[in-house]
Amino acid sequence: MEPEPADAWERRLEQVGDLGPVHPTLLRHLALPLLRQLEDSLGCGTTQRRPVLALNGPVGAGKTSLGRVLERLAALGGLRVVVASIDDVYLPAEQRRQVLAGNPFGVNRVPPGSHDLPLLLRALKAWRAGDPLRLPRFDKTQAGGEGERAGWREQPADALVIEGWLMGCRSLGPLVLGTGLKNGAGLEALTTEERDWLPLWDHHLAAYGELWDACDGLWLLRPEQWSLPRRWRFQAEARQRRSGGGWLRADQLDGLVRATLHSLPPALYQDPLLKQDPCLALKGGVFLDRRRRCRPLRAQLSSLASASSAIG
Repeated sequence: MEPEPADAWERRLEQVGDLGPVHPTLLRHLALPLLRQLEDSLGCGTTQRRPVLALNGPVGAGKTSLGRVLERLAALGGLRVVVASIDDVYLPAEQRRQVLAGNPFGVNRVPPGSHDLPLLLRALKAWRAGDPLRLPRFDKTQAGGEGERAGWREQPADALVIEGWLMGCRSLGPLVLGTGLKNGAGLEALTTEERDWLPLWDHHLAAYGELWDACDGLWLLRPEQWSLPRRWRFQAEARQRRSGGGWLRADQLDGLVRATLHSLPPALYQDPLLKQDPCLALKGGVFLDRRRRCRPLRAQLSSLASASSAIG
């Protein structure tokens, strides 16, 4: 496949019609550049394996809606792109109960350690060897709200995007984490119990490094303030309730959101994503305001990389 001029994607964007709740700025500054990267990778003739991109974004940022848009736009350009959530490879409920027993958030999924990484890595290996992409589906409403696998999906794909709130985050190791805990910057909102659990979450996170190394680049959906993910997720639940689809109690929802912000505090785990990782290069991304409008990430990288995060 020969890459087309960049404005070809602009023309497709004009033709595709209604793309739902995804803000136009997100399409311009993230969706189109990401698709151009995939097209270039597939068309340059130097790629030795099918490309996989990691998309990091907090809860409520609109990753699911963006994924649908990416798949639709890609199809217009003749690309078979699949966007999957890392949540699709959660461990079965009983295993998650064991891994997360007694956790300070009262959750049965979300923190590092709750995903079946060997299954995902086997699926990537088979797909890159020429097989169709085969991944499980996860239904968050099953098992009394704990969620459970609900079948499989198998489909041909030229490229894969894996989205999730912890994509690309690296384990710090005991020494660096110990220094961060002693310093305390960015950890002010954590309870004593949540701080005590950080070494376990960091230990579990180390196992994700093999997955990050299998990816060909990282894209970020970064909130301007870390108080925004909670706001977005509660707004989404309210909309679901109005349409008859909401099912989480307020305390359950708060626990899930808190788990994403406090099991891997942004000051220790999200801020480093703004720096170049030798194994998982940052390809691009956006900052999202409270209305999920965005501006390109790169213009602000130097100033933000030196600023500490605040957990709202």
